[in-house]
Amino acid sequence: MPYKLSATLSAHSSDVRAVASPTESIILSASRDSTAISWKRPSPTVPFTPSSILRAGSKYINAVQYISPSPEAPQGYAVVGGQDTVVNIFALGPAQKEDPEYSLVGHTDNVCALDISQSGTIISGSWDKTAKVWKQFQLVYDLKGHQQAVWGVIAIDDEQFLTASADKTIKYWVQHKMMRTYEGHKDAVRGLTLIPDIGFASCSNDSEIRVWTMQGDVVYTLSGHTSFVYSLSVLPNGGIVSGGEDRSVRVWRDGECVQMIIHPAISVWAVSTMPNGDIVSGCSDGIVRVFSESEDRWASAAELKALEDHIASQTISSQQVGDVKKTDLPGPDALLHPGKKPGEVRMIRNGDLVEAHQWDSATSNWQKVGDVVDAVGSGRKQLFNGKEYDYVFDVDVQEGAPPLKLPFNVSENPYAAAQRFLEQNDLSLNYIDEVVKFIEKNTAGVNLGASNEYVDPYTGASRYQTAATSAAPAPSAAYMDPFTGAARYSGAPVPTPPVPSVSPSAPKIIPYPKFVSFKQANVSAMQTKLYQFDEALRNEISTAPLAMYPEELEIVEEAFTYLSQVTSTPSQPSLPPLGGTHAEAIIQILERWPASQRFPMMDLSRLVAAYCADASAVPGGRERFLASLFKASDWTEVRSHGKAMSKAQETNILLLFRTVANCFQEGTPVNEGQWVAQVFEALSHAPYALLTKVQRVALATILFNFSCAYLTTPVARDVVNQHTGLALQLLRSNTDDAEVTYRTLVALGNVIYAGNTRGISLDSAQSAELQTVMSALPAFPDDRIRNVVDEIRALL
Repeated sequence: MPYKLSATLSAHSSDVRAVASPTESIILSASRDSTAISWKRPSPTVPFTPSSILRAGSKYINAVQYISPSPEAPQGYAVVGGQDTVVNIFALGPAQKEDPEYSLVGHTDNVCALDISQSGTIISGSWDKTAKVWKQFQLVYDLKGHQQAVWGVIAIDDEQFLTASADKTIKYWVQHKMMRTYEGHKDAVRGLTLIPDIGFASCSNDSEIRVWTMQGDVVYTLSGHTSFVYSLSVLPNGGIVSGGEDRSVRVWRDGECVQMIIHPAISVWAVSTMPNGDIVSGCSDGIVRVFSESEDRWASAAELKALEDHIASQTISSQQVGDVKKTDLPGPDALLHPGKKPGEVRMIRNGDLVEAHQWDSATSNWQKVGDVVDAVGSGRKQLFNGKEYDYVFDVDVQEGAPPLKLPFNVSENPYAAAQRFLEQNDLSLNYIDEVVKFIEKNTAGVNLGASNEYVDPYTGASRYQTAATSAAPAPSAAYMDPFTGAARYSGAPVPTPPVPSVSPSAPKIIPYPKFVSFKQANVSAMQTKLYQFDEALRNEISTAPLAMYPEELEIVEEAFTYLSQVTSTPSQPSLPPLGGTHAEAIIQILERWPASQRFPMMDLSRLVAAYCADASAVPGGRERFLASLFKASDWTEVRSHGKAMSKAQETNILLLFRTVANCFQEGTPVNEGQWVAQVFEALSHAPYALLTKVQRVALATILFNFSCAYLTTPVARDVVNQHTGLALQLLRSNTDDAEVTYRTLVALGNVIYAGNTRGISLDSAQSAELQTVMSALPAFPDDRIRNVVDEIRALL
């Protein structure tokens, strides 16, 4: 008997990305609506209903699995993973749950794959290019070796594992050791399933399914899908079930497709099989469907007809079925002849419409699968750096140079996509509006995001609209930390808070007293990374003396607890602010730890400087604190040797600059001690050509923040001269980044303005040099730099 619809489960409000069906009475589904649902039925004759709705946060959930009942969880556990990078374990039971029993922290990007061994060992796969194995809810193995996202995982048993990746390979692991790599797929490998007595099967974005022996031989290849194949499962009789981007679930037996089940949705994200042979699918229309070969489990005739009509009413992009020339197509009589193979598509001309029909060998009928229309987008997901997008545009930015790739999903804010593109390619954020216009023009007719309201990619606030009476917008404090998700440090530029610009109709910008700070961070992820590094040092005989001492661990724990409280919304600190003992512990640890493992502590310093300005306020404390940061970042070595920075140096210097910028804030005693002069001396003769875009912007922010402090606090003339010299040096060196030039000019404008109010003007030599430097500035494509230059000239 053919498979037909048995049940339709509707409760999700967005794509169903994963399904699991461990028993005939339980189905688990996970969705982009940020929930996982446990569906139950007491008997096969009773419909499935939601029994538990699980929500651990507001991010997409992309993977779900089931752990069998135990005394601690009589109904079993649901294991979910998603964009929040955490694997959450919920004991099934209550109708609504938001607090998991266990949260497994370790991944640094989207968790997109899960599997469970018979004894409950969990393996998770992530966009962070790793798979992780958890026993008793503790990390035991970290599987590192893939070059791109890990899309599929299998726990063969508690010690053997398979992983599949966007790097087109599959790997076999024994414990944490990679034993074998399987190559053959031509695109990202998306899913895996074990095949009894043979080995395993894999599916890929190359539209093929391959069946392998564990030794690496390909037994056979299943071809038939016309787009990405996302998911696989095995039937009790040994057949294979697959689902993909071509709107179909396919059933394979003995190397042949025996049935294709069309869905009224573009993406069949996930398939699973039940012990009774039924098939479960999860789709982009947010619906979970169950299909059965058993006639007594089929849905009613009315439900079957409704599904058939729904499928027939769909529209199909012409790019999904190939070029269509309407005048060459046959009429409806072509459907009187049977198809030659399961899934064969035949297009006919029915009046002014072009219809697509697919041959269903199980029923020996042609089934209408939709009307063919011209495509708005590509008609299929596209892969870029191992991740899916609705569009991947080629953008020409320089004649003779290869185009740059601009990935974009219709559900995201075009300003966020434009910002990401510019930062990843070291392009000025001044071009953001042009990139947004490009996106909007090339996605015309597509709904760009969940609402029409613009959300600023820096602050999350509504779009700033200029008006004759509008004041310049204040800078925000956006920051992307080096640890998790989109905020993970990968060497690519990360956003920096903007300094407000001015237009001819807006009020003058100078003096501008509002500091720019780098405050946002994922404190828990930072803490996890720091403890991970500490444990690694502790477990090696040669490095064990470098690990944190018990008293240091206690002090660092206090720091993270306090910072977690002050960075939460709303801020609710219950502990006193951090003090000298915390700053001293940071100094001691930075002095001991290897350069490649210092960055979590450097980032902790950034937050301490931002939220606990008095932590190093004892006499000489700021000088000692900052000296340790410059030393830990290898700044002197980078400045003197003039060689390209290592990855560790690049990260640590960025965090150094941001920490120093945070040291300048309202009320900072810039006129006490020697720490400001010490900073400017260390930054003199900076190797500008070696600095990345974000390092340059952070360096300009240090100069800008000092100028804000100088507006209210007099400083020794020698320090002002140091600042002016650094600013002039930065203006001379920078030729391609308008943001760096703009911040530096505003910093100079503030200092000149404050000096004039105190009767301390630039000397004639400095004034002449500044005029020369401003005259030689590159012609940047906006007015804000010209406006600030005009203001400065008026002050001289």
